[in-house]
Amino acid sequence: MSSPWLAWPSGADPSALRRKLHAAHESFLSTGDAQVRPVVLESWRRSVRSGVDPSDPAAAPPRDVLAYREQHPLAAVMPVVRELLVSDAAEADLLVAVADDGGQLLWVEGEPGLRARAAEMSFVEGSVWSEERVGTNAPGTALALDHPVQIFAAEHFSQPVQAWSCSAAPVHDPATGRVLGVLDVTGGHHVAAPQALTLVRAAAAAAEAQLRLQQLEDRRRRPTMTVAGPARLRVLGEANGGRFRVNGTEHRLSLRHTELLLALAQNPAGLTGEQLAVALSDGESALVTIRAEMSRLRRLLGPGVLASRPYRLTTPVQTDLDELVRLLRRGAHRQALAHYRGPVLPRSDAPFVIAAREETRLRVRHALLRHAGVDVLLQYAETAEGQDDVEVWAACLLGLPIGSPRRARILAHLERLERRMS
Repeated sequence: MSSPWLAWPSGADPSALRRKLHAAHESFLSTGDAQVRPVVLESWRRSVRSGVDPSDPAAAPPRDVLAYREQHPLAAVMPVVRELLVSDAAEADLLVAVADDGGQLLWVEGEPGLRARAAEMSFVEGSVWSEERVGTNAPGTALALDHPVQIFAAEHFSQPVQAWSCSAAPVHDPATGRVLGVLDVTGGHHVAAPQALTLVRAAAAAAEAQLRLQQLEDRRRRPTMTVAGPARLRVLGEANGGRFRVNGTEHRLSLRHTELLLALAQNPAGLTGEQLAVALSDGESALVTIRAEMSRLRRLLGPGVLASRPYRLTTPVQTDLDELVRLLRRGAHRQALAHYRGPVLPRSDAPFVIAAREETRLRVRHALLRHAGVDVLLQYAETAEGQDDVEVWAACLLGLPIGSPRRARILAHLERLERRMS
């Protein structure tokens, strides 16, 4: 069985396949389904969800990337890329492109006439070729799936691009595993031959090896950095997003980024993109948006905090949820209640957060009902969670001596709860 990432197996008839793909593309636009490779069909569906117009994709106008690309990590591997791919590009009738992790083309090199033709579809330095912008294409799809892939002729979602074929492979940071960008070869149908993908994968591996050597050399030259205390994540009572302190800096996070960090903190061995998508249960965004959010989170937190394949935290993270559990286990109920600033991410509807929120509520309630003194239990009864809890108020009543003046208020509150429930 041929690889699902190859456009066509060795010995196939490209002309016949091209005609079949054109018919499949028309069928998909009419029915939403087609007989094509699963990797292509799923990419077409993501393209539709992103609002890409197959007849006229809304490509952003190219931006000047000269200064940006000079500072980009992939600038260090361009000599390797040129030696392995660009040096023979004109003779092989293909273009070589290098894009960042958002699909923005940083370098497009090759025969000038071919570059001029590619410019007609805005395949130029500074343009963005992510799936969200232009639909299915090798560099954009390779980034979306973090996997080498070929796209042949009408496998492109955008009809203006279907005269071309391409093979692309992502390039990763050897230290963290995060995607830095993608290498792509674009040209005629011969670029979708199996050996073309082998060539691009080899070039990507050579680029990563070059980065690894550079990092080792940089490490020798730099003194070892010390980490400023343990990383800490706050999620209790944080309605709009938590706070994350790492390497001496506190970051105010969005709700989605807090959910992702909490999931990774609870799973130190790491989670795949698919597992994170299930944990967050975001049907609209699914895997491609999880990867985009993780990329944004990595940029926010800086280098050395998040790794990928699988996604994981590179340092242990202490959460205020963990601290709450430790206080309850020690029997430090007054401290635990003071620490319990509210439910876990109260506005989150992620399934794993909902489960953690309910588990925490029950753990606090159970510990206080069974073991806490009446003063602490009364403090809990006054909280939003305890206000309507008949069992908690009844336990407070039982814990007070008969002559206590507080009994009258508790009795009155219990009567109001009973009337409300009747």
